[in-house]
Amino acid sequence: MRKRIWLINSLLFLFCFCTNAAIAGEAEILAAELRHQQGNSWSINATLKHEDTGWEHYADVWRVVDEKGNELGYRVLAHPHIEEQPVTRGFDRLIIPEGVNTVYIQGHDNRHGWSANRLKVVLTEAQNGYIRVESDK
Repeated sequence: MRKRIWLINSLLFLFCFCTNAAIAGEAEILAAELRHQQGNSWSINATLKHEDTGWEHYADVWRVVDEKGNELGYRVLAHPHIEEQPVTRGFDRLIIPEGVNTVYIQGHDNRHGWSANRLKVVLTEAQNGYIRVESDK
């Protein structure tokens, strides 16, 4: 009888844990805006969506990487944004090395890590030093 109760309790715990993880999946980058400043410097705003549930599971950072995966810059999200979804944050002075024409924006949450989905930005498509890209999802 005790084994059966232990098994039922274990299954219930596992079900609740998996359900909570499924509700709040990976961080998804919805859009990005880049504005050329001067030289190799750009300002960037990225909009991401994540079903933050609180401190135990929330989107905590997004980053910009080149085609080889080298990190060029990142923006920390200092707290959960439960009531503010999607959330847009940015920073200035993103240095993109000469010769890098494509970058990717990638989201991260404190449970799943870096999202496999990345938003591609082709900088040569910028017009008058500005480009906005949206996810097709």
